[in-house]
Amino acid sequence: MLNKVPEVTIYFWIIKILATTVGETAADFLNTNLHMGLTGTTVIVGVLLVISLIFQFRTGKYVPGIYWLAVVLISVVGTLITDNLTDNLGVALETTTVIFAVALALTFAAWFASERTLSIHTIYTTRREGFYWLAILFTFALGTAAGDLVAEKLNLGYWVSAVMFGTLIAIVAMAHLAVRLNAVLAFWIAYILTRPLGASLGDYLSQARGDGGLGLGTIVTSALFLVTILGVVSYLSVTKRDAAAPAHR
Repeated sequence: MLNKVPEVTIYFWIIKILATTVGETAADFLNTNLHMGLTGTTVIVGVLLVISLIFQFRTGKYVPGIYWLAVVLISVVGTLITDNLTDNLGVALETTTVIFAVALALTFAAWFASERTLSIHTIYTTRREGFYWLAILFTFALGTAAGDLVAEKLNLGYWVSAVMFGTLIAIVAMAHLAVRLNAVLAFWIAYILTRPLGASLGDYLSQARGDGGLGLGTIVTSALFLVTILGVVSYLSVTKRDAAAPAHR
C-alpha cells in the first residue's frame, strides 16, 4: 500500500483552510438554515463521514477526491462534536478544550508507542491510517473548542482573530525553518491552528455586518469555498502535484 496522504505542499494548506472554513459554515447552514438541529446534523454528516472513510480505507493509495472529501466531512463532524457538548450538554469551553487536548495527546502517545513515528509520510498501513484519522478528528474538535474559547474570552472579532491565528502559524513555520523546530511537531501544531483560522475567516465572511462580518451568509460562503476546493482537488487529480513518493519502510 502506498502512502495514503498527500505531500505537504501549498495546495495541502490551501485546501485544509478552505475545508476548515466549510466545516464551520456548513455546520451552521445545516443546523440553522435547514432547521436540522445539532443532533440531526451530526447524525447525517456522521454517516456520510463513515461512508467516505470506508472508501478511503479501501483504496490502496492517495486519491485526492476521496481523501479531501473525508477531510471536509471530518471538519464538519469535529465542529459539531464540540458544539453538541457546549450547546446541548452545557459543557464549558474550558472543559472541552482540555478534554480534546488530552484525547489528542493520548492518540499521539498510542500512535507513537505502536509505530514509533507520527510522521504523515509513512501512512502505508491500516493501523497507521486509523491513528491518523482519529488524530485529525481530535485536531478539528480541539481547534473548534480552543478557537471559540479565545474568541469568547478575548472578544477580538472575526478579522482580528484570523490575523492572530495566521500569525501563530507563521511563527511555527519560521521556527521550523530558522531554528529547526521538529518537522512533525511543527506540522501538527500548524494543523491544529488552521481550524480556528478557517473558522474565523468563515465567520467573517458569513456573519451579518452588524455582528462584525461581511454578511455573505452561510450558503454563499459554503458554496464559494466548496467550489474552490473542487477546483483545486480537480487540478491535483490531473497533475498529481501532491502525490507522495513511495513510503520508506
